[in-house]
Amino acid sequence: MNTSRRQALGLLGLGLSAPWFAGCSARESQPDPFTLGVASGDPTPEGFVIWTRLAPDPLAVDGLGGLRGPVEVQWEIALDPGLRQVVQRGTAMALPQTAFSLPITLAGLAPGRPYWYRFTALGHQSRTGRATTLPPSASALQRLKLVAASCSHYEKGFFSAYRHMTDEQPDLALFLGDYFYESNVSPQLPAVRRHGLPEARDLAGYRRRHALYRTDPDLQYLHANVTCLMTWDDHEVQNDYSGPWSADPRVSQAAFAVRRQAAYQAFREHVPLRAWRTQGAALRLYDRWRFGDLAEIHLLDGRQYRSEPACATLQTRGGHLVAPTCPGLRDAARSMLGQAQEGWLLDGFRHNATRWNLIAQDLLMTPLRQRFPDGDPARWTDGWDGYPATRERLLAAMADSRLANPVTLGGDIHSFWVTDLHREPENERSPVVASEFVGTSITSDGPEYRRFQALLPENPQVRFFDSRQRGYLALELTRERLQVDLRTISDRTRPDAERSTRASFVVEAGRPGAVPA
Repeated sequence: MNTSRRQALGLLGLGLSAPWFAGCSARESQPDPFTLGVASGDPTPEGFVIWTRLAPDPLAVDGLGGLRGPVEVQWEIALDPGLRQVVQRGTAMALPQTAFSLPITLAGLAPGRPYWYRFTALGHQSRTGRATTLPPSASALQRLKLVAASCSHYEKGFFSAYRHMTDEQPDLALFLGDYFYESNVSPQLPAVRRHGLPEARDLAGYRRRHALYRTDPDLQYLHANVTCLMTWDDHEVQNDYSGPWSADPRVSQAAFAVRRQAAYQAFREHVPLRAWRTQGAALRLYDRWRFGDLAEIHLLDGRQYRSEPACATLQTRGGHLVAPTCPGLRDAARSMLGQAQEGWLLDGFRHNATRWNLIAQDLLMTPLRQRFPDGDPARWTDGWDGYPATRERLLAAMADSRLANPVTLGGDIHSFWVTDLHREPENERSPVVASEFVGTSITSDGPEYRRFQALLPENPQVRFFDSRQRGYLALELTRERLQVDLRTISDRTRPDAERSTRASFVVEAGRPGAVPA
């Protein structure tokens, strides 16, 4: 008799209900609880976090995945894919308060190597996952491979891009926001695979939406094989929200706080995060990860700490075009990142000691000169153009600290962008201090190609733009250069879509500015 069953019998003797005991019955009568796969993330040289969530009925209306009472789960980690050389094992309780999710923080492992892990519960075993520790901080690492993704809308297509990202065999995967969409495609518009769930607005709704996405086989394949880092954009909560403000001006801060907290709780239940990041109502995503002396990734949170949007209207606080003279737009007291995160980032620039610095976040950072229909100049409020003072401080800090080879990575805009970031962001005659790469979406619709193409003559800092294909970024760093391949998939409506490369760019160490490979 295994431990879980022995405990269940003991609890039944104490008067617990038979339905809960039925949830812990033997394998022949209990559905597989590992329908959402496994994942790993938040790595260090000594360990990482492994994750799973028990959900035999992943889309159950109450958001609890078909379970009711606590369930004991065993986990083990090994040196080999067959898990014959187990180096650590343990048990944990999956609880209804956290939707039966389990983030297990591991330490005491060897740096710079892969491990394999799995979970066991309710008479079933999970699939085997693979996770990797970071190399020692002082090591002279020669090469690093990354992939970066954003904007995956379940109803808009299949996640074949995730399969191709996995097949790149990267050291790490970056998720740069809009990991899922809280809203649905209108019934009047075409969709590739409708799911029938209502828009996520409460805790059960957000849990079901996470579970829906986690059932996708290509997403499970990626998470089972590649350790990840994750930040968010807006759709993990509500389109175009900013800090404590809903995009809808009719919604009070108090009412929106309830929705935002539900979304944040569901997010932390479905992401491999260390416990210290998730204390109380707080959820800290920003941090740094160092890969020897080769590279450091500065991962940012561009949504949670924002100042109130400038020039909101009676209809929206969300993204819209405003004049460059919009009152408050350039107020130095406003911040995209919040004072604490901004100070942390700039302090990290001053004390950095790696050869490359990747600033991974959710948006297009370069200024983008746009126009109203009447031809007057315009700026977009729901992005870095809505918080220009923060961008100026960030780029000035890169230059003044002589930060080694800064490169920013972003998403959100459903299109590929390669740009130069200047010391004075809107003055292309000032020195280039960083290169920027923005990936297109996994499945979400791209912006109108012709409209944005027409903006390029007024935006000479843009070296490449294309919104017509879906895909991701593949990066390879060496001590001498960074190569970024703009990967595309052939057809988002087909689960067997093929991969190709739209373009490739190189940044040479010590020479900011990307050039075609």
